[in-house]
Amino acid sequence: MSKTIFITGTSTGFGKLNAITLAKAGHSVIAGMRNTTTKNAAVAQELEAIPNIEVAEIDITSDDSVNKAIQQVLHKYGKIDVLVNNAAVSGFGLMEGYSLNQIRNMFEVNVYGVLRTYMAVLPAMRKEKNGLIINITSGASGHTLPFMIPYFASKFVVESITEGAQGELMDFGIENVSIQPGVYPTEMNNGSKAGVHADKPEIVAEYGNAATERFNALGAALFGKMEQFQMDPQTIADGILELVNMPKGTRPLRMPLDAIALGTDKEFIDARAAIKEKWLAAYTA
Repeated sequence: MSKTIFITGTSTGFGKLNAITLAKAGHSVIAGMRNTTTKNAAVAQELEAIPNIEVAEIDITSDDSVNKAIQQVLHKYGKIDVLVNNAAVSGFGLMEGYSLNQIRNMFEVNVYGVLRTYMAVLPAMRKEKNGLIINITSGASGHTLPFMIPYFASKFVVESITEGAQGELMDFGIENVSIQPGVYPTEMNNGSKAGVHADKPEIVAEYGNAATERFNALGAALFGKMEQFQMDPQTIADGILELVNMPKGTRPLRMPLDAIALGTDKEFIDARAAIKEKWLAAYTA
């Protein structure tokens, strides 16, 4: 059955692939992005030319923009069956090397952007007693790594939103799932898309060459693994299509899609779920 699907951040990377893949599968896709008549005009026209895709102007850092975009879709289609929170920014650098404003900039997109879309779609989904919200997080969002602390922290917040909302929204038939990708060759990782990086070079300099060498070694390892495992972004789009097409009530809370992890991501998810059950039992018995 065809579903009405709203996706954020569709001008590049996973978002663009998601839009194309879901539209080709017969779903009605609203491809959300900023600057549809300026910077992203070309990609907006490219997506609009594909059957089943409509491009919508949305800036997820703006309450007014998010509410306007969602209301326009609801007015035209009557409902939104699926929301895919894909839009995000990455960032690298020493934690101390970040100004607080720069960290706020990252959270404005990665955290508050997700919360804005939730607040905008939930009234309509609750009215329908139906909905699916898919949040793209990170394969490392249950833990962290040096030189990416603010980024992973923001993604872990989205994991918390996903898990908590699942419990709050179950009475309304609204499901929440986090997609946990590993490292893929998208614009977010190849440097062609601006990130939110450490912005205090004077602090970075005080850490000396050792920190720089460890940062470069970590980057080389991640990108080397990405090439070794031939990580294909289409994997994420196919995973989202699989989730959309799953019967209601059968979807997992978390879907890891990271070949590099060699199954340790699934092991971690299962262990965390088991420990949570024990914790809940201890508190509610």
